[in-house]
Amino acid sequence: MDTTTLAAFLAVDLLLVFTPGADWAYAISAGLRDRSVVPAVAGLIAGYAGYTLLAVAGLVVVVASSATLLTALTVAGAGYLIWLGWGVLRQPAALAASEETMGSSPLQIMVKGAGISGLNPKALLLYFSLFPQFIDPATDWSVAAQTGLFGTLHMAACAVVYLGVAVLARTVLKARPSAARVVTRVSGATMIVIGVILLVERLAR
Repeated sequence: MDTTTLAAFLAVDLLLVFTPGADWAYAISAGLRDRSVVPAVAGLIAGYAGYTLLAVAGLVVVVASSATLLTALTVAGAGYLIWLGWGVLRQPAALAASEETMGSSPLQIMVKGAGISGLNPKALLLYFSLFPQFIDPATDWSVAAQTGLFGTLHMAACAVVYLGVAVLARTVLKARPSAARVVTRVSGATMIVIGVILLVERLAR
C-alpha cells in the first residue's frame, strides 16, 4: 500500500476525529473525574475495535444493508446516549471526587465508553462509507488487510485525540470547579442532543 493513500486516509480520518461529538463529550466528562481518563478512552477504542473486526470479516456491509438492523442499532445507540447524558446532567463531575464518590469502577467506565462508540450508528457509516474509498483491490494487500490497517490507524488517532481532550479538560479546568461543572453539563447535554438527533433521523425515514 502506498504512502499517498495512507496520508489521504489519515487526513480525512483526523478531520472526523477532531469533530466534537459524543466521544468528545465522554472524554471531557472522564477528564473531569478522578482516575477515569484511561479506562474511558480505552472503552471508546474498544468500541471501534469491534467495528474493525466486523469490517475485516465483511459483516459491516451486511449490517449496513439491513434497514431493520440499522434502525435497531440507531435506536439502541440513541437511547444509550440519552441515558448517559441524563446521568451526567444529574450528577456533574467534581474535580476532587474520589473513585468511591464517582460510584463507577474502571471496568464500568470502560464498558460505558465502549457502548458510546460501539452503539453509535455514525461509526458504522464511517467504516462502510469511508474505508471503501481508500481500499484498492489491485494492490498486494488483501481487502481484509487494508481494512484492518485503516481500522488500526483510526483507533490510534482516536486514542491520541481523546486522551489529549480528556487531559486538557482536566488541566485547564482543574482550578475552576464551577467551570468544570458547566463543561460537564454541556457534555451531558451534547450526548442527549446527539441521541435525539439520531432518533429523529432514523425514525423520520
